[in-house]
Amino acid sequence: MIAHVLLGTWKILGALAVCATLPGSVELLVLSTAALFPKRKKTIHPPTAVWRVAVVVPAHNEAANIVSCVQSLLGAERGDMAVSVHVIADNCTDDTARRAEDAGANVLIRTNEVERGKGYALHFAFTNLDLLRYDALLIVDADTAVASNFIVAAAGSLREGADAVQARYLVHNLEEGTRTRIMGLSLRAFNVVRPLGREHLGLSVGILGNGFGLRSNTLRTVPYLASSVVEDLEYHLELVQAGYRVKFVNDTTVFGEMPVRGEGVKTQRSRWEGGRLRMLRERGPQLLRGVLNGKLIFLEPLVELLLLPLALHVTLLAIAISTPQTIVRGIGLAGFGIVLLHLAAALVVGGSSWRDVGTLAIAPFYILWKLTQIPALLRNARSGNTWVRTKRNAEAQTTEDPTATGRS
Repeated sequence: MIAHVLLGTWKILGALAVCATLPGSVELLVLSTAALFPKRKKTIHPPTAVWRVAVVVPAHNEAANIVSCVQSLLGAERGDMAVSVHVIADNCTDDTARRAEDAGANVLIRTNEVERGKGYALHFAFTNLDLLRYDALLIVDADTAVASNFIVAAAGSLREGADAVQARYLVHNLEEGTRTRIMGLSLRAFNVVRPLGREHLGLSVGILGNGFGLRSNTLRTVPYLASSVVEDLEYHLELVQAGYRVKFVNDTTVFGEMPVRGEGVKTQRSRWEGGRLRMLRERGPQLLRGVLNGKLIFLEPLVELLLLPLALHVTLLAIAISTPQTIVRGIGLAGFGIVLLHLAAALVVGGSSWRDVGTLAIAPFYILWKLTQIPALLRNARSGNTWVRTKRNAEAQTTEDPTATGRS
């Protein structure tokens, strides 16, 4: 009797696992396949007028990083564009503002103990900068280095007619440890394969929070009012619902520092992934109603929200594969094959090296560690959860991440 109940329960779990992973598997299959088949580039001749660009850098207690970020931006190619760099020193208690100004940036200081977070800082910047003075705005995080062609490539796409753009966003400190190498492969999948697939399909590619850009008239039409822990995702949904499309600029990159140890390891990903679950709960029904009303432009953003964090996705696929039902096991195996295709696409189009293939050997341990972070993920999915700055590597002292101790 007990064995019969357990078997029935296991079958139900397998069926639920298939239902939970099926939308994500379809999303990964479509985007990975599309990313592997290049779309022919069109030759566009930009207007000859000087293009005025403001680069906005939101910064909270970034004294250790802000100088190198500003220098990276000031040293980037400008072409015939008139470029200015603006650092938003948001609720800083260190000398971020002074260092940014000494490095050559224009500085705006914001102090608000109630409304805290990157979304509020960006809204403050866009409100206080005279948007009529600029044709486009590029947004870069304070712990970031940019490719030398970032400004001319990203702003150039906006000048050619894009409403909004997103550049590649990869790991700066890739060789610092085993975890950063895993994170590097993960970001190639999330920040290159998926947006590249969407670009080839003519869809809005999403905003990744770092290395994105907006035309001034786009920003005036859709004000940046997003304030959640995933303000980039929130604002992208606003753009899609307003009929705008974000273009992927695949020929330039921003490189952000990823946490290696300490609390930053746990807070960053749980904040991102928990925030995505919150957006699914809050915006999913609205997107679904739009799809049912014939607005198919909402379909891909809805399915993208249904894609679970990859570690949880793989775990549920493993449950489906282990069940005795043939059809459930088959769907689970197909889903696992799609994950492998997705990672292969990341290696092919993401600019990976042979060392990244070896990194996959420790991925199961990383997945196990990620599963221990599910409680934090659920906490970050709550509506009342607030933004918390990720601790930088220089501030971290300890770690509970088993993949963080490896060294190059």
